[in-house]
Amino acid sequence: MITTPQARTLERKSVVYNFSAGPAMLPAPVLKKAQSELINWRGLGISVMEISHRDPVYLQMTEECEQDLRDLMSIPSNYAVLFMHGGGRGQFSALPQNLAKGDDQLDYLNTGIWSDYAIREAKKYVRQVNSLNVMGEEDGLKCVKPQAEWQLNANAAYFHYCPNETVDGIALHQVPEVSVPVVADMSSVILSEPLDVSKFGVIYAGAQKNIGPSGFAVVIIRKDLLETQQERVCTVMNYKVQAEEKSLYNTPNTFAWYLAAEVFKWVKAEGGLAAMAELNQRKSALLYECVDNSRFYRNTIHGRNRSKMNIPFQLADESLNAQFLKEAEAEGLIMLKGHRFVGGMRASMYNAMPYAGAQALVDFMTRFEKAYAK
Repeated sequence: MITTPQARTLERKSVVYNFSAGPAMLPAPVLKKAQSELINWRGLGISVMEISHRDPVYLQMTEECEQDLRDLMSIPSNYAVLFMHGGGRGQFSALPQNLAKGDDQLDYLNTGIWSDYAIREAKKYVRQVNSLNVMGEEDGLKCVKPQAEWQLNANAAYFHYCPNETVDGIALHQVPEVSVPVVADMSSVILSEPLDVSKFGVIYAGAQKNIGPSGFAVVIIRKDLLETQQERVCTVMNYKVQAEEKSLYNTPNTFAWYLAAEVFKWVKAEGGLAAMAELNQRKSALLYECVDNSRFYRNTIHGRNRSKMNIPFQLADESLNAQFLKEAEAEGLIMLKGHRFVGGMRASMYNAMPYAGAQALVDFMTRFEKAYAK
């Protein structure tokens, strides 16, 4: 059997904390339940991956799943909940096709790499995409300029933004107040804290951060916006069709949907979104405190725009990056390498990351600094 050096290191660790930005770690109880049910789901003697998506037992699971999500997020009755293909990137294309006509204008807030990817896709389908480049600098740190400085278009078909940019660790903690429907890419922050869904026209999220496996997506859309869909939309990505068919127009990713349902039940059992918000605040505060009180580590994002989900940091001596990663992995702290566009380190701490994981990382960082600081 071929074994990677990392695998040989980690097999000595009883506990591994996975700081991957996505696909991210899933709650351990969910994985254990999925393991136990893998070949015998709900006493049927077969896997959930083998059952028809139109079987009454599976349909019951999808209904429970939607209701659990509605309960967690307090989703109003005038919103449809869709479970779709293609992850977040699939929605980059689906959104302008469903919500805009070819001669429409759109406002897209550009706060980072994922905003930019969404803008590129939108430009394929409408006459004008207003890319609002709102990034600035204050006290030598990156920040988002105040909304008063944004050049908004009152005639836009919708306003799109990404509340949390995973690569740079940039977040907007307040919902922008605009006069057109607000569309939000919440792939990395959905379920991380309570949210007023009524402030949005559309919320969408790739599943691989706080929901479940990659390749799956959730779309929460105000029902009046379903009427704006265009005939040109690929039917699988047609929001109106999927709403009418209860997300079963075609065969869905049945296993991903099942795991999402189990994650929603886990979040409920843990105390809901208020409990998740409290945990995420504690984890991020612990790591930022470690970085801010050190001359060995640094974070370049202004305090008001710091992410609680994805915390990038750099070592003062970048020649130690490889050593940092090597020693971290030896202690069961994995996937800490920063995005290739940014470098350095990045600790992604979604809902499934326990406080003990954040504490283990900070303890390691403190020891590493003592050993290598000049």
